[in-house]
Amino acid sequence: MTAIPSFFTQSSPPGLTGIKAWLLTHDHKRLGLMYLYAVLFWFVVAMVIGLLIRTELMSQGRTIMGPGMYNSLFTLHGVIMIFLFVIPAIPAIFGNFFLPIQLGTDDVFFPRLNLFSWYLFMFGGIFALVALFTGDGFPDTGWTFYVPFSVQSSSNVGLTVSAAFILGMSSMLTGLNFVTTFHRMRDKRMGLMQIPLFTWSLYATAWVQILATPVISITFVLVVMERLLSIGLFDPARGGDPILYQHLFWMYSHPAVYIMILPGMGVVSEIIPVFSRKSIFGYKAIVWSSMGIAIAGSLVWAHHMYTSGMSDVSVFVFSLLTFLVAIPSAVKVFSWVATMYKGSIEMTPPLLLSLIFIYLFSVGGLTGLVLGAVGTDIHVHDTHFVVAHFHFVMFGGTGFAFLAALHYWWPKMFGIMYPFRPAYIGAVLTAVGFLFHYVPMLILGLQGMPRRYYDYLPQYETGNFLAGFGGYLLCIGLVVMFVNLLASLRHRVAAPADPWGATTLEWRVPSPPPVHNFVDKPEIMDFPYDFRQVGDNSASQRS
Repeated sequence: MTAIPSFFTQSSPPGLTGIKAWLLTHDHKRLGLMYLYAVLFWFVVAMVIGLLIRTELMSQGRTIMGPGMYNSLFTLHGVIMIFLFVIPAIPAIFGNFFLPIQLGTDDVFFPRLNLFSWYLFMFGGIFALVALFTGDGFPDTGWTFYVPFSVQSSSNVGLTVSAAFILGMSSMLTGLNFVTTFHRMRDKRMGLMQIPLFTWSLYATAWVQILATPVISITFVLVVMERLLSIGLFDPARGGDPILYQHLFWMYSHPAVYIMILPGMGVVSEIIPVFSRKSIFGYKAIVWSSMGIAIAGSLVWAHHMYTSGMSDVSVFVFSLLTFLVAIPSAVKVFSWVATMYKGSIEMTPPLLLSLIFIYLFSVGGLTGLVLGAVGTDIHVHDTHFVVAHFHFVMFGGTGFAFLAALHYWWPKMFGIMYPFRPAYIGAVLTAVGFLFHYVPMLILGLQGMPRRYYDYLPQYETGNFLAGFGGYLLCIGLVVMFVNLLASLRHRVAAPADPWGATTLEWRVPSPPPVHNFVDKPEIMDFPYDFRQVGDNSASQRS
């Protein structure tokens, strides 16, 4: 292992117990758990807000809130879901917990910086809450904070974008930590093609975090400067350009889609071979497709702006790049399906959630091609079709991958198993509710219903009612899954070190892992998914 300065090697401050030992910890596993508790809190808050929004839209006219509150709530829902759940969920929780173990080391390269990143995440969330209860209330601009409205609005935009700035800094520092750990802390015997695919996905994600996040950070600083100093960067009357803001915003926010989805793809790439009892098909293709997505995904931002008056050449280039970026994602889907082909498949909650991910993400990708083609994009731009597409990718993709990761690594993180039947029921309810929730939105969008609107025409009421019904079913399914996991903490059934019969290094350590991860020097396999050397530790060990 590479020698590093003693300043970074201390796993936790000595002589601390109780809550201080957690709040000042340098242990990557404890920080992963701290992120888990914080992220789940924000997810529940955003889920409740989303349910209130859909309840309001289930019938015409005012139902439970007025238009001002509606605008603030859908802005708050977007800010929390994007910046406090979808972006940090998998990298911050499972990346922090498992990346060092999968690399055969005892911690990340910068443990103190890791703790600082968690505090930045918490301060960013607190800033968002403060914006809700101070000034003229939470912004009603939507999570994109488009100018000129975000500059002219009297709501608390400045504090909210400051919160997003802080959260971006946390994301950037986490990415820096992961890249450095990947190169400097990896076991010397582990070559690049011996690294698990989840770690590869985090590595690709980390580069996007490092390179793209500064763009949105600078953009938010410019919004604050506009509001405080009226310098005219986005004001045409002073020589500025509001379209400049859209370019800057989407230069980050489309790569951010891959910050959200790449780790989820890494999770599925871990789960599929384990429960197919078969080596992952196309390991190198998945590795290079992850890097290809990270690179190509940073070049397609302007497909969000077809209606802004772009030149025909620009439209052609960005439409072509949008279609090309779908190829690496298709490579992954093909590899997952090929891995399952003639495999010895054993159904478990993580595998079921992964299969749901593949289906919903594929629908999200195909509807993305509809938006990548200029003619159809102009027809459905700013309609509920876009809302449905976005959620198929983000929640149908990242959300279900997060749930799959939670059920896959729960025995390792807490050392306990959970009942399978409630997990199956919750997964099915969530998937069915998801489809009932968002498929009507695809239809509403094709019929012309605009997004972000508080009210709508009579012909859209049936679709909105069905979407609201699906939203309630979706939330019930999530509650069933979370309650099942929490109940397992009360009725503890000890988990073996490797309950699934997996092959990567995190399953070679005790459950939960000790402070320095490895009791003995880890054995580095020639290939991380070689199931010939692994016994079947299935049903008899899981209860």
